[in-house]
Order: sequence, then C-alpha cells, then structure tokens
Amino acid sequence: MDDGDLIAAVGRGDEAVVRALVAAAADPDTRTGDGLPVLCAAIAGFDAAVAGALVEAGADPDRELPDGTTPLLRAVDSGSPALVQAVLGPEPRLRLTEPARSRLLGLTRRRYEEGPETGLRCATGLPGPALRTRMQDDEYDHVTELELGGRRVRAGHGAVLCHLEWAFRVLTPVAELVDRGVAGGDRLHVDWSAARWILSQRRSRQTWSEVAAYHRSPDPLRRLFAVDVLGWYRLTSLFHSFPHEQETGELLAAMAVREDDPAVLSEVLRALSDSGGPEHEAIAVRHAGHPDAGVRCRVPDLLILWDDAPVTALSAPARAALLALARDGDGEVRAQAVAVLARRHDLSAEITSVLAGLLRDPDPDVVRAASESVATCPDRTPEVADALAALLDEDDVTLRLNAAHGLLLRDDPRIRDAVERVRPFDRPEFEPHDHRVSALIQWSRDNGGAEDGTLRPQP
Repeated sequence: MDDGDLIAAVGRGDEAVVRALVAAAADPDTRTGDGLPVLCAAIAGFDAAVAGALVEAGADPDRELPDGTTPLLRAVDSGSPALVQAVLGPEPRLRLTEPARSRLLGLTRRRYEEGPETGLRCATGLPGPALRTRMQDDEYDHVTELELGGRRVRAGHGAVLCHLEWAFRVLTPVAELVDRGVAGGDRLHVDWSAARWILSQRRSRQTWSEVAAYHRSPDPLRRLFAVDVLGWYRLTSLFHSFPHEQETGELLAAMAVREDDPAVLSEVLRALSDSGGPEHEAIAVRHAGHPDAGVRCRVPDLLILWDDAPVTALSAPARAALLALARDGDGEVRAQAVAVLARRHDLSAEITSVLAGLLRDPDPDVVRAASESVATCPDRTPEVADALAALLDEDDVTLRLNAAHGLLLRDDPRIRDAVERVRPFDRPEFEPHDHRVSALIQWSRDNGGAEDGTLRPQP
C-alpha cells in the first residue's frame, strides 16, 4: 500500500476503500501532488462522507495550509453544512481557541450576509451570473450550488452558521433563527432544517414560548416553521425531556380549529398525530372533507390507535369520515386511509368490502399500501383472502410478498402456491431479515422444504 492508493480512493469518492485504507494504517493526512492533505481534496469535491472518514481516522481539520487557511475554514467557505459537520471534529469549542472560533463565525456570517454569488464574483473576478443547481447536501435536505469560473459554492451558510453557533455555545436569538429558517421559503432547505434542529434542542420555557408565539404570526411561512419546530419537540421527546408536552398539544389542537392556510394546517395535523389525544377524533371529523388533498392526507393518522392505547370503537362520525377518506378521489388520501382503516377494522361487512376494493384499486400506490396493511389486519373473510390471492399474479414482487404473507396469516390453502410465486427469497428487492420473508421460509421448512425455503415437489 502506498500514498497513491488513498489519494486515488479519495479522488473517486470511495468511502469504503478510504475507511479500509486508513484502518490499515494509511496516513489520513497524506498529501496530494499539490502539497495539500487529501482532506482538502474531499472538501473541494463536496464529499462529506469521505471527509468525515478522514477526520474520524485522525486527519487534522485545523492544520494551517500554505494560504493561511485550514481544512475547516475551507469547509466553512464551501457553504455545505454536511461538509462542515463532517470536518468540524470532536469538541470544537474546547479544541479551537477563541480567535479561531471568532474567525470561523465571522467568515460564515459574512458569506451568509453577502450571499454566495457575491462571494463567487469576488473570488473569480467574473461578473456572473453563476450557474445554479439544486443539490442534495445530506440524506434529507437540499441546497443550491453555484458555479462560476470553475469555482463552486453552496448556498448553505445560514445552516453552517446555525451549526457553528451551537457547537461554540452561542445562544442565537430565536427571532434570528426563525428568520434564517424561512429565508429560502423551503422546508427542505438546509437552512430551514438547521434552524429547526437547533431550536428543537433548546427546551427552556423562554425558547418554547418565543417559538410558540409565532402561531399568531400574520406570515403563514413563519407559522409553518413554528409548527414544524413544535412538532420536533414532540417527536424528539422520546430522547430528551420535554416539559411542555401538554401545552404544545393544546396549542396545536387550537390551531387545528382556526388555521386557514392548507400548508400550515397540514403540518398542524401531522404534529398532532405524533401522539394520541382524546380530541383527535373530533379534529379528524372536522377536516375529513377539507378541499385540500394535502390536509385530507393527514386526517387518517389522527385516528391511529397507539400501541399503549385501549382498543376502542371509532365513534360513528369518525368511522364515517374514515370510510369517506378510503373512497376519496385522491389516491394518496386513499393510501393513507387504508392503513388506519385496516388497523381499526370493526369486522363489519362494509369495511371488509372497502378493504377488498382497495386491494383492486386502479392506483398502484394504493394497492401497495393496501396489500401491506390488509395482509395483517384481523379480517379473515373469503372476500379479503380472494383479493389478496389475486395479487399473486402481479409483476410487482412486493405485492406478491404481501399477499403471500396475508395468506399465511390466514392459514389459507393457497399458501403453497403463494410461496412459489415469491421465491427465491434472496431477491435483491427484499431487505435482510424481512419478517414476511422469514415467516414464509419458516412455513416452507415446517412443511418439508429445504433450509433456504425451497419446497419439494408434492407426491
């Protein structure tokens, strides 16, 4: 092994090989032909995964480079929050001196305030305009990448500033974080998600109150952002103490009554559905006929029975609302409704008929959702079993898998044929340790099949 192996792996973005090489004692600070460490090559290529692997292996993000910068400064200048997170390294507040921290914050704030294109024009001496491309910065969020004169930068300095301030224990005013979050008007932008995440980590009464106050904002985008943060408070309460759970639920329930913006209302209902509540049936009934399909899509989840909730029958209005959603003209609404309808099946002929119909729906996404939900529901009628068996002729192997699993749970005599329609069980479409696949393999073994689930011919 020589330095060239690591340089080549970094150059082609092969994270697995990079990790293997540094684990085998390759120097993570190996220098490339231009005299810079390979970490700088990863940063220049916006390769957060490889940069993170190098830093984890001991590459120095604070090494001073010939131009007076450091790899961390270059990452910050790139405008990619994913890259900064990867290069920031452990305990940056303790590791970096106060002047170094101030330099990083100052550079980030300048880049954020001037905008990425201004920075590119200054760096290249070219008038622009820059070429803009929407890029995925991490697994969930996107950012605009700008290119001018062969140089690239991403417009994520708002998110970078959020992360650095939090890492350095700078308590940014709530209003400033909200402004950063909504600046791009896009909840999938890195600036939105970074500001939301930081606020969701700050659980003091003062921060919660300031965020909650935005529910009265005349700007629907700020109301949407506030609801998103409140929802994250509830979502992450499994991992962090959240003393304002009841107040948040009451606030969201009140918003569900008066909110008139469909995008905000949809997010309110989503946040409410993250935990059960006695008022949810009434809210579901209220919005089941909403003119916006995005709102109607959120309604079924309000009627989910949580695992620790006692099994109770739906009220007559809630049952009617759920059935109406299962017959909705929008396929996505039907797909959301079928999961809840199957789970809260009262074993009536009416719901059985609707579920069987959804297994034959003209929208393939609805059929996919129905096949998964109905397979495990308590309905054991021939009508539903026949509708599941009909899916064994579908080209989509996931539909066949769900159908076979449903027939197995019903001890249906067609299970042998169903197993044959699903085999082989090592298909790339199947996740390892899929419970449905495991159940079918076990049935095969119990009925004279081989260890891999292959069935022997019947005599």
